[in-house]
Amino acid sequence: MLGEYRITGRGAADIAAGVEQAVGAGELRPGEHLPPIRELAARLGVNPNTVAAAYRTLRERGVIETAGRRGSRVRPRPATTGREQLRVEVPAGGRDLSTGNPDPALLPRLAPALAAAAEQGDRQPVLYGDDPVDADLARVARAELDADGVPAGPLTVTSGSLDAVERVLGAHLRPGDTVAVEDPGWGSVLDLVPALGLRTAPVGVDDDGPRPDDLRRALESGARALIVTGRAQNPTGAAVTAPRARALRAVLRDHPETLLIEDDHGHGIVDLPLHLLAGVTSHWAFVRSAAKAYGPDLRLAVLAGDPVTVDRVRGRQRLGPGWVSLVLQRAVLHLWREGAVDRAAVAAAYGARRNALVDALAERGITAHGRSGMNVWVPVPDETGAVARLLQGGWAVAPGARFRVASPQGVRITVSPLTAADIAPLADAVAAAVRPSPARVYG
Repeated sequence: MLGEYRITGRGAADIAAGVEQAVGAGELRPGEHLPPIRELAARLGVNPNTVAAAYRTLRERGVIETAGRRGSRVRPRPATTGREQLRVEVPAGGRDLSTGNPDPALLPRLAPALAAAAEQGDRQPVLYGDDPVDADLARVARAELDADGVPAGPLTVTSGSLDAVERVLGAHLRPGDTVAVEDPGWGSVLDLVPALGLRTAPVGVDDDGPRPDDLRRALESGARALIVTGRAQNPTGAAVTAPRARALRAVLRDHPETLLIEDDHGHGIVDLPLHLLAGVTSHWAFVRSAAKAYGPDLRLAVLAGDPVTVDRVRGRQRLGPGWVSLVLQRAVLHLWREGAVDRAAVAAAYGARRNALVDALAERGITAHGRSGMNVWVPVPDETGAVARLLQGGWAVAPGARFRVASPQGVRITVSPLTAADIAPLADAVAAAVRPSPARVYG
């Protein structure tokens, strides 16, 4: 237990900080057990309540977990380390298909939009006490949401999708509550939930979205919230169909107290319609980010929701950052109004690359998934081996461990950097990496 590392400190905050720093530095490894509370208290010469408070802080921060009679241990993927640290080193001359980034060639030029927003700011400087949401942005965003069937409700603006998810969860849940999450799903969400002191309940995903039976089990087991991606799901490319939406709404209708968060990850980059779940639970939020269509550095998302949820998010924002820069808001508005992104062309570009890869893999006997968006998910029997063999061939893909809780192994391939000439060589490399090596016979 603990190897050579010695926990120190006299106060709960010092003990917790020491353990968290050790986890971040790799001195305490995932899965490593911590001493029982009374044993550590005796060793440090402190009251057991002090150690208990330190362990509680570490659990709420997503650093450790309690495994019943087996005591407390470092989480398999502690929030201190994060799934994004599961990186692959791209060899010299290799192709990096692991990032999940959009194709820069499909992003709009930001200079004109930022210049127009800055000029407006020069004419009408934003001051403390001004409305935190640009009125024209709210009007344009609300019109698009209405067209997509998003229920009526107030709007606010956050610093991207993950910021919105964090604020909505914080507005309703307390440490120890359980959140139903897609599995496989967005690694940042799978890190964020335990970092907030919440528990995850995995819900399996197929091409049509979350599986209703899995969601029902999660909610019947006590999950208080659901996070779902309507289209371009990361990492599988799933998109919720109309029949699946009806089935999921039926499950949620039996649990109307569930907090529903819908992330429109595919906004601006897919041509599939939205099939919403909102409208059957008391509290809901719908998040639409500018990141994939307009650029990841535009840290901006529009958040719609029921009045209580949006009011709580706005209130918490006022106590922290105050608001999202209106220069950025107006720049995004400029991009929307000017049609800076040809959404149909962008969707077609990603679709052509994605479909070509899925079809080429099918021709080689490999099942792959990718109904929408910029990623393809390939189930594999051994993702570590598959990633390593692809690296040897000059292809870097993302290991499925970034995105999984309890689902089978796989790898994620981002199609953004691919050209038509890349498809066949990549499919050959994936097929060779996925299939087991032939058995050797020794005389």
